[in-house]
Amino acid sequence: MISVGMSTSCAYPLGLESSFHLSREVGFDGVEIMVTNDPATHRAERLLELSAETGQPILSIHAPVLLLTHFVWGRDPRVKLERSAELAVAVGAPTVVAHPPFRWQSGYAEEFLDIVRAISARYGVTIAIENMFPWKIAGRSMKMYAPGWDPSTMDCDAATLDFSHASLSGRDSLELARALDDRLRHVHLCDGSRVSDDGGIFDEHLVPGRGAEPVEAVLAELAARNWSGSIIAEINTRKAGSQEARVAMMRETLVFARNALVPRVRHLPQVGAQRRSA
Repeated sequence: MISVGMSTSCAYPLGLESSFHLSREVGFDGVEIMVTNDPATHRAERLLELSAETGQPILSIHAPVLLLTHFVWGRDPRVKLERSAELAVAVGAPTVVAHPPFRWQSGYAEEFLDIVRAISARYGVTIAIENMFPWKIAGRSMKMYAPGWDPSTMDCDAATLDFSHASLSGRDSLELARALDDRLRHVHLCDGSRVSDDGGIFDEHLVPGRGAEPVEAVLAELAARNWSGSIIAEINTRKAGSQEARVAMMRETLVFARNALVPRVRHLPQVGAQRRSA
């Protein structure tokens, strides 16, 4: 059975403890820890304590690769990735999510895939590189990632599919999932409707079904081929307005995933069908 978990980022701006309790209340299978500036997200002892208290296993670790976490565990991206792998081992999480390097991280970017393989082998964890998106500001393309934003074009061993990022890149998620094939090891469950060509650079992370991506079709196809990765809800609830509304958004997300993953005969859409008609 495919595990459906919840990223601790779904509870932002609430704290780590609230994230674990939200995941349990809604009924997720576990949590993904987004490593942030909060020291509690760095400490295996505290994470294991919350996991035991709530009965929520830790399914994955998201490395501190966002601009807002630039100084977490120092400024060396190699150290950040290795510390993330160490944390994953300490809490029993089999997967680490990492973004492609920013273009200004030149030395790291040039050796990125070798570094990923070496750390993955050293710690025995899967490091799944997440698809990102091109940035366009005032109609001008900005090269933000190196070797690029699309893991399907990289010689990587494992990848994470994020639907909101796929939307911004203008990439059909079903086509991307098929292009990644067996390298697709992790999914960030959300949705999106914006494309960077329209001037958007901030991903929406909508509740699945509220955007234009073929989320249901991707999940159904993964279930049909007995995929063994984890699906992690990564929904933006910052504008929920209340805890009740936040819980409702997360419940809608979980119900969507459970329904899409039920094995049954269905006619899957062709690549691009849902997005083009949305």
